[in-house]
Amino acid sequence: MPIVRNSKQRTAIYTELCSRCDHPTAEELYLSLKEINPTLSLATVYRNLKQLCEEGKAICIRGDVSDRFDATVSPHYHLSCKECHGLYDLDIPEIPEIGNAAQSRFGGRIDTYTLIYKGVCEECLKALN
Repeated sequence: MPIVRNSKQRTAIYTELCSRCDHPTAEELYLSLKEINPTLSLATVYRNLKQLCEEGKAICIRGDVSDRFDATVSPHYHLSCKECHGLYDLDIPEIPEIGNAAQSRFGGRIDTYTLIYKGVCEECLKALN
C-alpha cells in the first residue's frame, strides 16, 4: 500500500466529513469546502475519500442515486428515504445475530456489513400527509 501524505486538503475533507451527520456525497463535501479552499478539486475529494475508506476512517454507502460517505465506522444501521433520497442513521443498538447468521451460512469471512432500511423519513412522511 502506498504511503499517503496527510495534506491540508485531506485534513479539511476528513474534518468536514466528521462534522456532518447527513452522509454527504463527494460533490456535497466539495461544494462545502470549495469556499474556504478555492484550489480544491472534485478529483481531490474523491481520491481522499477513497483513501479514507481504505484506511477504515470512513465508509462509503452505495446509494440508489449516488454514493454517500460516513465518518462513523462502527457498526450502525441506516434508513434510505425513497422520497428525498436522504440517508439517515437509525438510533438502534447493533443486532449481532444478523452478522453471526450471515457468517454461519457463508464459507468465507465477513469482515463488515451495511444494513440499509428503505422507507420514508419523518420529514417526508409529514409532507405526504
